[in-house]
Order: sequence, then structure tokens, then C-alpha cells
Amino acid sequence: MAALRRNRDFVLLQAGQLLSSAGTEATTLAYPLVVLATSQSPAQAGLVSFARLAPYGILGLPAGVAADRWSRRRLMIAADAVRGCAVACLAVLFLLGDARLWPILAVAFVEGSGAVVFGAARAGALRGVVPAVELPAAVGAEEARQSVVRLGGPPVGGALFGVGHAVPFLADALSYVASSLSLLAMRTPFAQPRSRDPAPAPLRRQVAEGLRFLWTHPFLRTTALIYGVGNFLVSGMLLVIVVLARASGLSGGQTGALLAVVGAGTLAGALASPLFRRRLSVRAILLLELWTWLFGWLFVAWPSVFVLTAAMLPFAIAAPVTDSVVVGYRIALTPDRLLGRVESARSSISLLVTPLGPLAAGVLLSATSPRTTVAVLACGGLGLLACGMLSPSLRQTPSLHEPAAARPA
Repeated sequence: MAALRRNRDFVLLQAGQLLSSAGTEATTLAYPLVVLATSQSPAQAGLVSFARLAPYGILGLPAGVAADRWSRRRLMIAADAVRGCAVACLAVLFLLGDARLWPILAVAFVEGSGAVVFGAARAGALRGVVPAVELPAAVGAEEARQSVVRLGGPPVGGALFGVGHAVPFLADALSYVASSLSLLAMRTPFAQPRSRDPAPAPLRRQVAEGLRFLWTHPFLRTTALIYGVGNFLVSGMLLVIVVLARASGLSGGQTGALLAVVGAGTLAGALASPLFRRRLSVRAILLLELWTWLFGWLFVAWPSVFVLTAAMLPFAIAAPVTDSVVVGYRIALTPDRLLGRVESARSSISLLVTPLGPLAAGVLLSATSPRTTVAVLACGGLGLLACGMLSPSLRQTPSLHEPAAARPA
């Protein structure tokens, strides 16, 4: 970590992203709040949230192609500029008293689209400024930064919204300016030198190349599938916590506090990830998160929302530790020319399954009981544990100190 603190460009990247992520988290809460304040329609609030997330499914794979073909720095700055202008225009509309639904939907979609493009290029920026051997530590630092933002962003967004409907959106626009300035100040190239192909392959073939690399590399394929399904299970568990909390008579603030406890666990895990990486093998780290699914059975024995929240804490602590290894290795192992496409392919797999977790949990809660719902989800966790224990690719993972050793030529 000391080496990362001395890495000027890494510090600039994280500082810019800290401000930008905080602005994004603030408006994540402000979007539905402003719709509810003007229309009183939960359906319209949900539509705005959908508009912000839809670009991840529509543009994810093409954005990966763009990140591998064009300047990643310019793409990231352009994404910041477009998002900042869009959000600033929305803030001006609010100041003028215009809070119609269609401009809110349009800006939400534009902001989500910019986030997709920025995210596709961000992995290349991280790899450009951090040596391969330090990537797990760098991803761990990013996880800590994101955990802090997830804890503090929504309360700040709520407080800014209380000052005025336009205020959180103005703050978000300024955060994109800060992000762009940090990118402009960085000196390290975000990509290896590329040869310009005057006749590039069709988009479908370029996308397929990234998907093929992810699928044919055992480590990348296994971790994408196992931990992608894990995202499905944990999103279902979080919905169960919310439903149980409300059924138990807890207020919205108290329900939020329960979720904040889980968020605090992710922060603790991110801060402790260097210790885990020093003490445990890569395989032990990868399996650690899967073993935490056993704690879900505590709720089956004692069905209390507080027990379920406590049972999710070991997972919350282990998840950022696992991510520091999995994401760090994936970035280190992937050839630079494919990095954007492979990262986009992996995120698309997660996007396909994660939203289904709350849907499945909601159906189970409606048809059965919370105890049965958690038991079904916990059984899924046991299945993932069995897959992880038996997987040859997880047994043959290279040392943390040699992340480039398994990189294909």
C-alpha cells in the first residue's frame, strides 16, 4: 500500500473517482426523490432508475470495443463531460421550476451511458498506472473507496436534496469536472501502443473476441460464473432483509441502518484485504467468500431480521477481499488490446443475473415464507461452495506475487 500511496497517477485517479462516485451516489437517491416529490408515483420513480441502468445492458459490449480501439483517456474525459453537462442542464431545469418526467428520464439515460463508457475504459487506466504485481492491492484500495462512498453518498444526497432539488445534481456535475481534471493531470498512458487497422473487424466479431477470451480462460470463466451467481444470491438476501425489517415494524431509517451495517462490513473487509492477502493463499481467499454462505442457515434456525443481517456480515467482509484478487488477476491476465471487451463481457454476465436475485426472492417470499426463501438462497450458496471446491481452475491459480505468469501470449 505504501507504494500505491507514492504512485502519483494512482492517487490522482482515486481522488477524482472518489469525488465522482460520491456525486453519483448522491443523485442515485435524488433521482427517485425528485420524481416522488413531484408525481407521487413509485412507478415513475422506478422507471427513472431503470433508465439509468438500461445502458449497462445496451451499451456494455460496444463500449468495451471502443475502449480497446480508441484513446481510453479521451473516452473517460468525454464521458465525464457529457454526464456533467447533462446533469447540470437538469439542475437548471429544476431551478426554473421544470420537473417534468421526460427530461429526467433522458438525463438518467445519458448519465448511465456515460458511466458505461467510463467504466469500460477505467480498467485500462488502472492497469496503466499500477504494476501488475500491485493490482490486487490497487483493487482493494478501490473497494475501500467505493465502500466509503456507498456509506456516505446516500445521506449526503438526502441532505443536499433537502436544501433544494437542484443541489445534488449541481454537486454531481462539479464532481465530473473534478474527475476530468484528475485524468488530465495524469501522465501515464492508459494503453499500450496500438497499431491502427484501416479496416477493423465488424463490431460483432470484435465483441465475440472478448467473450471468447473470457470463456476459454479457465480462471476468468470460473470466477465470472461463480461470483456472478453469488451476486444474484446476495441481492436476493438484501431484499429479504428489507422485507423482514418492514414486516417487523422497523422504520425506513432503521431499515437503512441495517443495510448500512452490511455496508460497514464491506468497508472493514476492504481495509483488511492486505492482511488477508498476506496470510492466505489465493485459493483460500477465493473460497473464503463461498464458505460464508453457511451463516445463512443461522436465520433458518432463528428467523430474525437481526440474525439475517448478522449472517450477511461475514459475506460483506469477505467479498471485497475476493474482489481484490479476482479483479486484480483479471486485469493482469488480460491482454491490453482485449481489456475493455473482457471487462465489459464480465460485467454483462453479472448484469444478466444480479437483477434476477430480488425478483426470485420476491416470488419466493410471496409464495412461501422468509425462512424457506433464505433456505433456498443458502442452498444456492452451498452449490457455489461445492463448485469452488471442485474447480480445477481455482486449485491451479498462480501466486499473488506472480499475476502475470498466467497471462496468455
